Amino acid sequence: MPEPVSPSASPSRASFGRGRLLRAAGALLVLLAVAGYVVVQYLSGGGGAPRCVARAGDDAGEGSSTYEMTPEQAANAATISAVGTRRGLPERAVTIALATALQESALRNLDHGDRDSVGLFQQRPSKGWGTVAQIQDPVYSAGEFYDHLVKVPGYSRLPLTEAAQRVQRSGFPQAYAKHEPDATLLAAALTGRSAASLTCSAPSGGTPGDPAKVRAALTRDFGAEVRPADAAHEVSVPVPAGADAGTGGERGASVAGQAGGSDGSGGSGDSRDSGGSGGSGGSVDASTASPRGWELAHWAVAQSSALRIDKVTYAGRVWRAGRADQGWQRADGSADSRTSGADVVRIRTAR
Repeated sequence: MPEPVSPSASPSRASFGRGRLLRAAGALLVLLAVAGYVVVQYLSGGGGAPRCVARAGDDAGEGSSTYEMTPEQAANAATISAVGTRRGLPERAVTIALATALQESALRNLDHGDRDSVGLFQQRPSKGWGTVAQIQDPVYSAGEFYDHLVKVPGYSRLPLTEAAQRVQRSGFPQAYAKHEPDATLLAAALTGRSAASLTCSAPSGGTPGDPAKVRAALTRDFGAEVRPADAAHEVSVPVPAGADAGTGGERGASVAGQAGGSDGSGGSGDSRDSGGSGGSGGSVDASTASPRGWELAHWAVAQSSALRIDKVTYAGRVWRAGRADQGWQRADGSADSRTSGADVVRIRTAR
């Protein structure tokens, strides 16, 4: 006959219950700690994934329309815009292209899609849009979209969804319409009509930037009229007189490199920038500066994560990766004020 087991010989149900309760409480504390950290980092502007925000107009205050995106999306949007204005197309064409890419790929350069569709506009090699490699080049795919768009009679006067559908031949022709407000906001910033209206946060640390890559990207997106010169850490982009976005004709900008640290601070110079709120006025009225200049400045900010750009100066304003949550600030003091007039965009890479 088996001997009875005493209560002390095996764990009780009560002890099991206490163990589960303690583990659950511990897990809850960990989750609360993580959530608290995320909230603090978000509110303080520190940490977290990099992001870009376009606002509806210069010095837009709280409550203004905004569109938030990842650096990848911002870089692709900036390329789409640059390809359009490089061809002398109006802002409306850029808006149609951006709305289409928002619907087709959410501004991501996809390597997959419905059937053989790929890229920003989900173009199909089997339908004559090009090879897979070509379509996954954002400059090529945007160019193909514009080539087809300009063949649509009166496209700039058509409802956006109809103009986009004439190009795309989508199975969901009304889907483009819902992206028009965001595309309109983005186009205003990226063509330069809306000054100081795009800002991005950038990851801290990492590898230094390469001015040669910035110059190559400028040439890739804006065309051969951009002629960069060798430089260390910085690229200076003179804005041609009377060069406005989307006014017709090829619009070029000569690029001359300047030595790193040309802000007179040996590469630091942070303390010489104004601590004022983002978007405060500078020595040059940002709202009256050239749209072409703001197009180039916003392009550089949108590409900041990919190209490791940490500072952009234009029209008396300065954007810094380390102060991205403060937007475009007044460039006050040192060489920033003396050389950041409306005729020059200065782009500095991370060291």
